[in-house]
Amino acid sequence: MIYVHWLIITVYVLAVVGTVARVLLDNRQPAKTMAWVMVLFFVPVVGIILYFFFGQNTRKERLISQQSLNQLAKRSMFEYEEQADLQVPEEYRALLSLFMKQNGAMPFKDNQVDIFTDGYAFFHSLLRDMAGARHHIHIDSYIFNDDALGNLIADALISHARRGVEVRVIYDDVGNWKVKTDFYERMRDAGVEVHAFMPVKFPAFTSKVNYRNHRKMCVIDGHTGYIGGMNIATRYVQGKWKTQGGTRRGQSWRDTHLRIRGGAVYGIQRAFLIDWYFVDRTLITSRRYYPDFTPGTGDEGRPLTVPRNQCLIQIVTSSPIAPWPVIMQGYVRILTDARRYVYMETPYFLPTEPVLFAMRTAALAGVDVRLMIPYKTDARLVEWASRSYVRETLEAGVKVYLYHAGFNHSKLLVCDDELCSCGSSNIDFRSFENNFESNAFIYDHAMAMRMKAVFLEDQSQSHLLSDGENLRRPLHERLWESVVRLFSPLL
Repeated sequence: MIYVHWLIITVYVLAVVGTVARVLLDNRQPAKTMAWVMVLFFVPVVGIILYFFFGQNTRKERLISQQSLNQLAKRSMFEYEEQADLQVPEEYRALLSLFMKQNGAMPFKDNQVDIFTDGYAFFHSLLRDMAGARHHIHIDSYIFNDDALGNLIADALISHARRGVEVRVIYDDVGNWKVKTDFYERMRDAGVEVHAFMPVKFPAFTSKVNYRNHRKMCVIDGHTGYIGGMNIATRYVQGKWKTQGGTRRGQSWRDTHLRIRGGAVYGIQRAFLIDWYFVDRTLITSRRYYPDFTPGTGDEGRPLTVPRNQCLIQIVTSSPIAPWPVIMQGYVRILTDARRYVYMETPYFLPTEPVLFAMRTAALAGVDVRLMIPYKTDARLVEWASRSYVRETLEAGVKVYLYHAGFNHSKLLVCDDELCSCGSSNIDFRSFENNFESNAFIYDHAMAMRMKAVFLEDQSQSHLLSDGENLRRPLHERLWESVVRLFSPLL
């Protein structure tokens, strides 16, 4: 028996040494490398389990071949090249180029955008647009709940599928762990094509549990798209959604979502079809999914009232398998190039070092950097960890606002009255490095002013956090927050 004991120890030591070698070969930042080496050596067994689930570097993996990506992207590339009189703002040419080179995100003009800050108005608009669908409905949602609202959306999709509309749905497997399979099977039985994104099944995808599809997108007939932060769940309409038993009550979730008609829908469609190929292995490249936006030549002769303008939009996606964290790079570039101000909203503030450094540098250079976070979040550990980062931003002169009118789940950015962004990306490690995310970056003065008005309206329901207020908390609280901060990449 003693030999078995030593055999187990030898195998374990070899496994630790091999894992450490793999960590070193990843050539990560020294601090991250040292952190994982210490975990592997000083936390027996649990250290290897943590690395298996949360530590593996996936940026070198090829889950979709370049040839398939080229096939899926060629239609949006054609539409981009056919644009006439495309005017690129000189001050953001480098940012546009970054997104095009790193992500293949083409900028499209001629866009009409509606901003939703209320779940009731958003879902009413979504259901109305789906009711007019003639060819296809594509939905990509991190959460698709089996609740009153989720069943309402599911019933609508089933109805459309039965009348011949192509309906495709992607939901995240981890984000919907609590949803029973029967909910999705009901849609499948009615002709809706439904797939879970990267299902966590032992042992094939267990190590991918840390990498989730956090996107919230919808495309209807290729000419109407939705992108933003709202999932399909009643939490976004609590307090307003009326049922047969009366009005539902609960904590109000404040979020931001966009409805886009115009060229940028090609970008949302491209993002969805790449995700669809990943889950279904079906290449969808037909022109039917990229309709002509010339007025009066819509699908089946329907007129498309898309304005001719220079509202330029890029739909940018990021993922843990891309060579670079492109949305994070975009945030850094915006902060370092800002001349007057950058306003940001995020429900979770656990910034990566480049973003934190860019925020502090911009504030110290005299840029008006404002950060809005919820007064109370839905995750206590995240709330504790974020406070230590908040202290650092306050010291550099960043204005931090705490939102009180419910839980602010909005993810938006507006800069210098000329650029704004809205999507699914939080300002945290998970969104920038681990999740599959999607954001709309909009280069247009009128849209930036509208997004600025949204921020200022939220600011009126917030209070400015002072440095003194933050430091008055007891020492043991600040120490605990610093300890929890060590786990920021996992939260």
